[in-house]
Amino acid sequence: MRIQLGCFGKVVTSFLLMLAWIPAASADETGARKEGKVIVYGSLETGTVNILKKGFKEKHGVDLEYWWGSSTKVTDRITTEFRAGKQLFDVTLNHRPLLKIMKKEGIIGNYESPALKFFPPEVIDKEVGPAYRNVIIGIIYNEAYIKPDQAPKSYDDLLDSKWKGKFVMADPSRHTTTTQWLASLHKIMGKEKAPKYIRGLAAQRPVLAESITPASQKILTGEVPIGFAFTKYVVIYGKEGAKLDYVKVDKMLGDGQYFGISSKPPHPNAARLFIDYFLSEEGMRILADVGETVTRKGIYPALKDAEKIKFLEVDELDKKGFAEKTQEYRKIFFQ
Repeated sequence: MRIQLGCFGKVVTSFLLMLAWIPAASADETGARKEGKVIVYGSLETGTVNILKKGFKEKHGVDLEYWWGSSTKVTDRITTEFRAGKQLFDVTLNHRPLLKIMKKEGIIGNYESPALKFFPPEVIDKEVGPAYRNVIIGIIYNEAYIKPDQAPKSYDDLLDSKWKGKFVMADPSRHTTTTQWLASLHKIMGKEKAPKYIRGLAAQRPVLAESITPASQKILTGEVPIGFAFTKYVVIYGKEGAKLDYVKVDKMLGDGQYFGISSKPPHPNAARLFIDYFLSEEGMRILADVGETVTRKGIYPALKDAEKIKFLEVDELDKKGFAEKTQEYRKIFFQ
């Protein structure tokens, strides 16, 4: 039976959405210290998390244990543990669609940090909370092997025959973010051109990596000195002495990255305390300093010309959409 609720129904719906984000118990530093540690699973680079770990320990006296993997691998690990009757993680730093799936399954709970007031309303998802950063994908190259005047000047330039088999990207049949990125190229190129461009990329026989981080490492070592990777790697590896740059195109795609607290965190106070620290000015500045485009008001990345980038968020795919695109890209890239 279908019930027409009209305006009253809209009010009730809005009220229920607000209830979903009523704060859980506040973070208790004393309780967190007694728990001793927080366990985080995420796709944020280990080097960045190590800086956060140091700051968190110095400020609050609580250890941070971190397990890194691609968004898909992190989700697989969390889901496997949950189905085995174990929730070993406290917090996950992850991809919005995957967090939504885990939320529906009861794996992810709610925590509204006091720090949320420093984030603009447009970055707060009604189901999973705030995006703490926007991760931008661009064409990255190693200047030790490719001089700026030799580098592509546009996306189309990568379809030149001289780049055949000589650029790297994450495998779109296995890597969630790359799947979304390809599926969203129409926002830059239009619905007619985007499918042709994707087939053109596949015809170039790119080197396919497990995820974007391994792809960036190939660029760093010069094994494959150019490819699609996160623009932040220009800053991250630059701090280690590498000379990387990115192709300055007007529009660049990326997605918001979010966090989720376990519905049954082993260390509940430490989990909430870590989220508060992570979203604090100190935590967000740590991320911005390594090139992350964080969303906290007034904090900007250390990436050259970042303010000139027109950021476009990738389309969100549901479980069915991911399955369809994964199958489509498997055929295109492995035919």
